[in-house]
Amino acid sequence: MNKLKLNLPKGTTKTKIVKICVKNGDSIDVGSKIVEIEGQKGNISIKSNQKGIVEHILINVGDIVEDGVEILELSSNKVESIKSNTTGTIQKIFFKNGDLIQAGDVLMNIEANKGAKAIKSTVSGQIVEVLIREGDKVNLNDDLINIDTTIKVDIKEETDDNHSDVLVIGGGPGGYVAAIYAAQHGKSVTLIEKNKLGGTCLNVGCIPTKALVKSSEVFDEIIHSEQFGIQVSSVKADILSIMNHKEKVVNNLVEGIGFLMNKNNVKVIYGDAKFLDKNSVAVNDITLTATDIIIATGSKISKINIPGIDLPHVMNSTDALSAKELPKSIVIIGGGVIGMEFAFIYKNLGVDVTVVEFMDRLLTMVDYEASEEILRIAKNKGIKVHLSSKVTLIEENQVTYEHDNIQHTLQCDKVLVAIGREPQLDGLDIEKAGCTLARKGIEVNNKMQTNIEHIYAIGDVTNIIQLAHVASEQGIIAVDNILGHNKTMDYTAVPNVVFTDPEIACVGVVEQDVKGSYKSAKFYFASNGKAQTMHKEDGFVKVIQDEKTKQIIGATIIGPDASSLISTMTLAVQNKMKAEDIEKTIFAHPTTSEAIHEAVLGLGLGSIHQ
Repeated sequence: MNKLKLNLPKGTTKTKIVKICVKNGDSIDVGSKIVEIEGQKGNISIKSNQKGIVEHILINVGDIVEDGVEILELSSNKVESIKSNTTGTIQKIFFKNGDLIQAGDVLMNIEANKGAKAIKSTVSGQIVEVLIREGDKVNLNDDLINIDTTIKVDIKEETDDNHSDVLVIGGGPGGYVAAIYAAQHGKSVTLIEKNKLGGTCLNVGCIPTKALVKSSEVFDEIIHSEQFGIQVSSVKADILSIMNHKEKVVNNLVEGIGFLMNKNNVKVIYGDAKFLDKNSVAVNDITLTATDIIIATGSKISKINIPGIDLPHVMNSTDALSAKELPKSIVIIGGGVIGMEFAFIYKNLGVDVTVVEFMDRLLTMVDYEASEEILRIAKNKGIKVHLSSKVTLIEENQVTYEHDNIQHTLQCDKVLVAIGREPQLDGLDIEKAGCTLARKGIEVNNKMQTNIEHIYAIGDVTNIIQLAHVASEQGIIAVDNILGHNKTMDYTAVPNVVFTDPEIACVGVVEQDVKGSYKSAKFYFASNGKAQTMHKEDGFVKVIQDEKTKQIIGATIIGPDASSLISTMTLAVQNKMKAEDIEKTIFAHPTTSEAIHEAVLGLGLGSIHQ
């Protein structure tokens, strides 16, 4: 037992105790305020020069005391270490220094060979020090966290920690948005994520791909900087630095989602979720239950049966996003969104690119004329494209494809297989929940509800529209219905963007799919002043009007800023606007948005500048 003595200010030998700032059982540190004494100009605070637990207070308010008098009896802190029960990598830490915990609380998850393991506290107290960080590798019996067991922790009211109002399986753009939205409306929410928050989109999809798109565009602009009057003597694409930039962007956004989970009190558990029945889900040897469940497990890369597809030089999109070197040449199998985005990335970085597409045109989901335009632009850039062609064999440094019953070969350093994605249901044991499957995904109604009333499914796992922003909206609709708001999902005005160079964006119907009488009009970016200043004259804006209602029912944009410009047309389609509504809108000059105004004018008397 230590005795703490009173240290009075220099020149003071005797004083009066005005206030005692601690009580028995308190834990104090060096610098903690312990008493207040009377001074000539007011009260003076006296701070501790020791740390420990207050066992006895040896003075009283009002006492006249001298310098050096014993005022407190202190006992030493008792610190116990929580050790690792496995070998693996620290995946997620749920507490920080200073937090109070109870025996049984899950402190962290460790990714081990046989899956994620939960590390639980064996004692109650206050965390003195977290000894490891997320991502660290640990061995069996390594010290992880030091806990001061002398700190008294109020026993929590008994609640079922394994039950939530809403349980979300999957932390991608559908799942994490649904979780936050539900929590904002007062629901207790648990989210299960098997890898990293953000899902495919953030970690190995939309965001990292767009980071590479930007780097490749910057490189291409530097190479062609002479057209802007800028002379550059040399330029090099450093793939390692490009990948580092991509990783920084991804990590910042993943951390941001983690912050939002904490901010909104969403409990996150890392591990593989498996249905036990329609009401319960197992993860990390824990059984979770919920009033409502939202499945948001996303999608996985589709596989096709091509001889040689497993050779070391064959990549999928995830592999391409972590490549450490640029190939001299690459064959891309698939002329869809993934294939064409990577085709322009690689070409802008100086790689020799060939695309082999089974269908008779590229990007079959977009407007036919936009498909023709991107084919023309790709060829002008030097991207070689083979349509109506089927890859039959992959060998080292060679790809064989068939066109018009004739076999052809292509020489290459790398092969990228970009043939799409399919719903991720592996290991979920969805049949135990009783949910019906359709379109190779989970069947839902327009409320995002499965055939099991309290189970919802959103995003790619439904295989309706595989877009991140659709998953987010579906998540909100699902939660609205859980809240009893009776909302339905509307796919009439879903924007779709392809980040080729130039970008392609569309909303509503495309011209080849229009039913009934309609009118369309186009305006080419070659006649747009801002596009000319950017040397981005390729492409056009096309708008489609229903002839009966005069409403704008679709739009396609291929050209500069298409990904941003499509928002204007999405508003128009969503709100059933007519051409005259856009005609009388003033668009800023000089901007690429003026091309929208001009295209809409083309539905009437005609464009002004074309």
